[in-house]
Amino acid sequence: MTQTLTSRVADRLRAIVGEDQVITNPDRLVAYESDGLTAYRVVPRAVVLPETTDQVSEVLRVMHGEGIEVVPRGAGTGLSGGALPTPDSVIVGTARMNRILSIDEQNRLAKVQPGVVNARLTEATAPYGLYYAPDPASQSTCTLGGNVAENSGGPHCLKYGVTSRYVTGLTVVMADGEVVRLGGAGLEAVHGLDLVGLFVGSEGCFGIATEIEVRLLPKVESIRTLLGIFDTMEAAGHAVTDIIGSGLMPAAVEIVDNATIVAVEASVFSAGYPVDAGAALVVEFDGTEAGLDDDADRAEQCCLSAGATKVIRATSDEERIALWKGRKKAFGAMGRIAPDLLVQDATVPRTRLPEVLARITEIGREYDLKIANVFHAGDGNLHPNILFDRQNQEELERVEKASREIMTLCVSVGGTITGEHGVGVDKRAYMPLVYNEVEMDMLRSVRRVFDPDGRLNPGKVVQ
Repeated sequence: MTQTLTSRVADRLRAIVGEDQVITNPDRLVAYESDGLTAYRVVPRAVVLPETTDQVSEVLRVMHGEGIEVVPRGAGTGLSGGALPTPDSVIVGTARMNRILSIDEQNRLAKVQPGVVNARLTEATAPYGLYYAPDPASQSTCTLGGNVAENSGGPHCLKYGVTSRYVTGLTVVMADGEVVRLGGAGLEAVHGLDLVGLFVGSEGCFGIATEIEVRLLPKVESIRTLLGIFDTMEAAGHAVTDIIGSGLMPAAVEIVDNATIVAVEASVFSAGYPVDAGAALVVEFDGTEAGLDDDADRAEQCCLSAGATKVIRATSDEERIALWKGRKKAFGAMGRIAPDLLVQDATVPRTRLPEVLARITEIGREYDLKIANVFHAGDGNLHPNILFDRQNQEELERVEKASREIMTLCVSVGGTITGEHGVGVDKRAYMPLVYNEVEMDMLRSVRRVFDPDGRLNPGKVVQ
C-alpha cells in the first residue's frame, strides 16, 4: 500500500522546485505507476520535477534526511521496470531538465541536461554537420538521462556502439545530495578508475546524472538502405549470418516478423511492408560514397541466396525513411495486438539466431501466447514481444513462465539476459543465470559504495 507524503515534507520540496512541480494528487500519480513495462505497476508517494543540478541536490538531501526512497525517472520509455516506484518512494523526474547547454563544434562535443530527447540532440547539431550516434527505436521520445542509465544502443549500434562509447563526462548527484563531476572536457579516464564508464549503465542505482557531456560524430557522406522480404524468419536469420560472415560491415541489420508487420501495416505507421511476408530485414550501409554500392550489391545477393522473395533499395531519403518506418514504429503498433507487452532483451551469438528464433516460436505455442519479434539481428540482440492482458492473472502467469524459458534458452546457447534495456525489476530474477554468488556480492558491494543505505532506485538489478 502506497504511503502518503506528509505535508511537511511536501512543503519542503515545493520550496525547492516550486508549487506546481511536486505532484501528490492520487489521480495524477497514476501516470507514473509504471514505465514502458506495464506488467508491473506501483503508485509512488509523490513526484518531484526539478530543473537544475542544485534543485536535484537539495531534493535528494531532503529525501536522504527523511529516509525516503528515491526512484529516478526520465521519459518512462524503459522496458525493464527500471523506473518502477516502490510504495515508499518518491520519483525524481528529469523531464523539465531539457536544455542543451552547449555545442562545441570544433571538439565535436555537446553538454546536455538529462531530459533532452535523444533525437533533439541530433536535430540541434545538424547545422554543424554533426550528429549523436546512439539511436534507440524510441529516440523520438526517450531522453539522454535514461539512455545513460541503461547504456542504450539502437539499430546502428552494430557499427557505432552504444551510449558508453559517447559519454565523456557527467555531473552526478549522489543519494545524499552530494554533487560530483566525473570525467569531462572530452577526456576519458587515463589515471585511476574509469568512473564515467562505471556509471553509464548503472540503472539509476548510483546517482542521478544532471549534466551529460557526449561525443558527436560528423554526418556520413552517403547511405544505402535495403529491405529484404522473406517467407520465414529462419531464412531472414540465415541472410544475417551470410551478410556478416561475408566480411561486410553494415551500420544496421534489423528484423521484424510477420506479427509485427501485420500490426504496423494496420496502424497509422503503415510502411508498405507486404502483410503476407514471414519476415522483413532492413540492412543499411553508410560512409564514403566509394564502395557503398558494391556493399549493397553483395548484401542483396546474400538476401536472395538465403531465400528473399524481394529486395527493395531506397533511392532517396524519403524512401529510406519509409523502409525504416516499419522497424522504428514497431513497438508503437503493438497496442493493436494486445493491451500489454513484455519486451525481452536477450542477446545470442548470430550463428544461433535461426534455432533460437524457431524455439521462441515453439515457446509461444506451448504457452498459448502471441509473440512478435523485432530485433537488432546484426549483433544478435533479440526483442521477443510477449503480448498479453495484465488483467488476466492466469495469462500473466504463463507470460512469466514463457519469459523465463526464453531467457534460459538464450543463456544456454552462449548469450546473456540483456543487450540494452537493462535488468531493472523484470530481469533481476534471471541474474543468477549469468552471475555466480561471488559475482553477485561484488555487484552489491559496488552499489553500496555509491548508495550505502540502498535508498536510490531500490529493488533494481540486485537486491
